[in-house]
Amino acid sequence: MRYLVTGATGFIGGRLACQLLEAGHEVVTVARTPGKATDLVALGVSVHKGDITDKESLRSPMKGVDGVFHVAAWYRVGARDKSPAEHINVQGTRNVFEVMSDLGIEKGVYTSTLAVFSNTRGHLVDENYRYDGPHLSEYDRTKWAAHYEVALPMIEQGLPLVIVQPGVVYGPGDTSQTHGLWVNYLRRRLLSIPAGAAYCWGHVEDTARGHVLAMERGEPGESYIIAGPAHTIKEALDIAETITGIPAPRLQLRPSVTRSAATLAALAERVVSLPDIYTPEALRSSAGVTYIGSNKKARQELGFAPRALSDGLPEVLSYEMQRLGMSSNQSRGG
Repeated sequence: MRYLVTGATGFIGGRLACQLLEAGHEVVTVARTPGKATDLVALGVSVHKGDITDKESLRSPMKGVDGVFHVAAWYRVGARDKSPAEHINVQGTRNVFEVMSDLGIEKGVYTSTLAVFSNTRGHLVDENYRYDGPHLSEYDRTKWAAHYEVALPMIEQGLPLVIVQPGVVYGPGDTSQTHGLWVNYLRRRLLSIPAGAAYCWGHVEDTARGHVLAMERGEPGESYIIAGPAHTIKEALDIAETITGIPAPRLQLRPSVTRSAATLAALAERVVSLPDIYTPEALRSSAGVTYIGSNKKARQELGFAPRALSDGLPEVLSYEMQRLGMSSNQSRGG
């Protein structure tokens, strides 16, 4: 089979492309600067110049493919420049689906997110849950719009699309805020954590596999939560401590404290440039919030089987420690 993968130069898309190649499929992708995608070319991916925000640049690469995986997205929660979010997450998604429809492509898989449900307030929700705002971040808002105002209406018009919804995705090579969490923890610079904040933690290989299963077994028109097990940040760091011996932060900030910090950050950023993790948006998005959902449907209908966080974290922490030049003796205080 021949598949087009948007976002193949990224974290999830890159692993998805590798899994498809390993299964014997052909993989096509687009890149704004193909010369910077030499690692994909070396693997056997056919890289074309293009961009999901340029609709016509998608038409030629998409011709003749058997399926489309639309993974590409803007995801920088806390970023000061949020202008790309609407253009990429909403209009870019519309472009991909319109070209897919024009060319009569048989099936597509769209990477939505648990974040369209926003803060689930401790409830493990399923695919039937819906939240209509207000949103905690521009990422949440634009992914919600792409899900409910682009993907679902086009499915109703006949687009053969399957929607998948990952949670937090971790693994070697991650560049998101999750990567920053592990790095700051390993460097003993994580002084506090938000009390009660919880996410579904999915290893990147399992998340990519969930996409493949959605293409192979998913029913067009259906959504599947392909998230890993739910844990609070405290639980995740406690697991990390058992692996590395590095103490997890003991100080947990109540949601009210974190929200107050967000208010102060809003004043501070008028005069100084704050790191993304300390912007008002980033603080609000972590103030005791829970982005958690049940993967029961994906397990039953797709055969999705994500690993436990305790099984996935050792590889990630070892990878990050090597990059930091840390030995196992250093991590355990030896």
